[in-house]
Amino acid sequence: MRTTQKLSKKGRVDKAAVAEVGERFHHRGRGAVSNQAGRFEPETREAHDDGWGTIEEGAAPLRTTLTKETPRTIITFNRSPDIPFDRTINPYRGCEHGCVYCFARPTHAFHGLSAGLDFESKLFYKPDGPELLLRELSRPSYVPRPIALGMNTDAYQPIEKDLKLTRQFLRILSEYHHPVTLLTKSALIQRDLDIIAPMAEKGLCRVGVSITTLDGQLCRKLEPRAAAPRLRLQTVKALSDAGIDVTVMMAPIIPALNENEIEDLLEAAADHGAVRAGYVLLRLPHELKDIVQEWLVHHYPDRAARIINLLREMRGGKDYDADWYQRGSGVGERARFIAQRFSKAVRRLKLNQVDRSPLRTDLFRPPVLQGGQYRMDI
Repeated sequence: MRTTQKLSKKGRVDKAAVAEVGERFHHRGRGAVSNQAGRFEPETREAHDDGWGTIEEGAAPLRTTLTKETPRTIITFNRSPDIPFDRTINPYRGCEHGCVYCFARPTHAFHGLSAGLDFESKLFYKPDGPELLLRELSRPSYVPRPIALGMNTDAYQPIEKDLKLTRQFLRILSEYHHPVTLLTKSALIQRDLDIIAPMAEKGLCRVGVSITTLDGQLCRKLEPRAAAPRLRLQTVKALSDAGIDVTVMMAPIIPALNENEIEDLLEAAADHGAVRAGYVLLRLPHELKDIVQEWLVHHYPDRAARIINLLREMRGGKDYDADWYQRGSGVGERARFIAQRFSKAVRRLKLNQVDRSPLRTDLFRPPVLQGGQYRMDI
């Protein structure tokens, strides 16, 4: 469903829009409030009462569907100068965690799907991915650099428990001594400590855990199917106890919503063994601005306008500024204040103090095709 923008350019709440959102049923356990059409679609969808008075009835449970995807390649390369990696593998498209703020939501538009509820319920997976990875690593022209595993959508979202694609990728990268980085908000990563810990000991792996808030009620609204904050902190400790240097990402920081937690969240992360920390200011590219505004009006109508106004203030008056080096931190006095608070807490807690050596690429040994096929002991 494509909806009109819920807040005017001056940041005023549209009362009619508030009523419109209120009459739509918010699927329990899902993040987005609606299923607005993607930006490439010629048609839009709207909730309409057909006279039977059913529009306010609770909708049937929204089931997650899985679709096989058969890409030609599995490693995706990027040239963005403000991103600390140049290649990624994403085992899945879409993410059942349902984080309303996810910057990857607009990518579902390329499938003719919505960045709203479709993104978190219509998922794609790549069963041929491990075979493609072996093929790409074996190419004579391949130059090894750290692969960021699951950076677009979480490699440890709930379907990974059964499909185990992420584990298969890790087994291959481990076998051929290829460096990898991971960032997740799932406790499921602890399942793969038997692979990750030995790789980290060899200088082949780094791990980050995303923690947006310590408030369980806010987390349930923001990230309805992600691990609870206490489980993420336990995951930080489990990784740390296994000898892995853990970075905690407070991503995203949302002014007037979780911004007040900066110091407490970093202190909890340090107490559980994190050695580094970073943050990202909420980004609102393409359809995401409407999805987040809808969500704010639905859950926090009393401060929705204030939050959006503060975000626009940190984006030069716009909903989003895609300029490199500014899109993750914003501009202006409020953005500087957030950066100062974060830096001060990091120094006090003695985080980010040790310069890390780059992940090793000298240990890489490419797969060799033998007898017409690769060895797949996974």
